This record gives sequence, C-alpha cells and structure tokens, in this order.
Amino acid sequence: MLLEPVTPDPPRPVGRALMTQSWLDLAFLHWEADPEEVALLLPPGTVPDLFEGRAYVGLVPFRMHRVGWFSLPGVPYFGTFPETNVRLYSVDGTGRRGVVFRTLDASRLVPVLAARTGFRLPYVWSKMTIRTEGEVTVYESRRRWPGPEYPTSRIAVRRGAPIREPSDLEHFLTARWGLHTVIAGRLRFIPNEHPRWPLHRAELVECDEDLVENAGLTVGGGPVSVLWTPGVAVRFGRPMTVSS
Repeated sequence: MLLEPVTPDPPRPVGRALMTQSWLDLAFLHWEADPEEVALLLPPGTVPDLFEGRAYVGLVPFRMHRVGWFSLPGVPYFGTFPETNVRLYSVDGTGRRGVVFRTLDASRLVPVLAARTGFRLPYVWSKMTIRTEGEVTVYESRRRWPGPEYPTSRIAVRRGAPIREPSDLEHFLTARWGLHTVIAGRLRFIPNEHPRWPLHRAELVECDEDLVENAGLTVGGGPVSVLWTPGVAVRFGRPMTVSS
C-alpha cells in the first residue's frame, strides 16, 4: 500500500460539490492515544494513521455555518449551529488518509437526524453554546439524545499569534481531506476540499469534558496540541466506495 502524503492543500479535486458549509471559530485539541485501542474503534477496511508511531484523538468544537446542498445557498437556521466532534485518524487500503468520527454533538435536531440516516454518521443532539470574550472562545455542550449517558463539555481557548509555518504534526492533525464511514454495509470515503487552514497558536484556559471518554478513548493529562482558527469554507464530494 502506497500511503498518500500529508499535504496542507487538497490532494484531489472534489469536482461538483454534494454539500457546502463553513467551519468557523474552531479549536483543535489533541491527545496521544493507544494505537491498539484506536484500531478497535475504526471501521473494517481502515487502520490507524500514525505520526512517528503515535495515534491521536481530536476534540474539535466549532460553529457550523450555512450547510447547503449542491449549488444551492446554505441554510441560515437549520444549517447553522455549534458542533463538537471526537475524531480519529485513519488510512484505508488504497492509502488514503481520512478522519473517522466517534461522535458529533450538534445543537440542531433536524441535521442530526439527516446525517445519522443519510451518511450513518454518529451525530447526537446536544444543547450547545459558543461565545467569545475578548481573545477567549468558550464552547459548552450537554448531550440531549440519544442516551443513556449524557456527557458534557466546557472548553475555553485563548487564541494567539498566527502560525506562519505549521509543524509536520500540526499539518498531520488538521490537513484531512476526507472521512471514512460505512454506508449500506460498505466502507466509503467522502472527500472534501477547502483553503489552507489559517492556524493560530492557542492556550487552553479551561477543559472540563467527558466526551472523549464517552467515545471509547482513554487519554491522560492535558492535550499535547492546542490550536485555533477562524475557519474555512468547505466543499464535500460524493461518497466513494473503497475497494476491499
């Protein structure tokens, strides 16, 4: 298997977009994770994507903005909402790198139901808020459905200076050009494209969360990487079946 390189720009064109959206006011929090534990949580046909032998789990709160289909304008209400995802990094049999979402908390029930039904993504309905106080962005969530567990999260990040040259690890954790998911019993890869991330240094002011543990991951201590970005506009392509 020839592993595709990590690139800060999309390695493949999406073509006609299936879906458009913007991701705004993102915080990237990452911890090291046990590669064997990660492997058990990935869909068949994928393995953990490792950086220098290490696996990572990401906790990413942000504001989803104006989700739209095809060339239609994005929806202002139902397509705009806070979201927080717990994600792992994967490689399929063709060498494509991607993301596997363990959970995606979102504050709009209709998009949650649509994503769970159409793309088999593990969206859950949560009460969520995002607010900015000077240089600090505060993200809060409390899960509503489905239960029986209702994890919470409160994250506060102080954004710092722009990063002119992200490190190899920072590219690895943020430059992801597709996701792996199982639809109708088959492994699929859904490609995306967006401009290069305008990353900033960030200081973690507060982190009180149990989303990562609820998603089946065991981590210890504080995150090894904390980044912030004002965001990007994103285009998703059609799901592609991954050959076994």
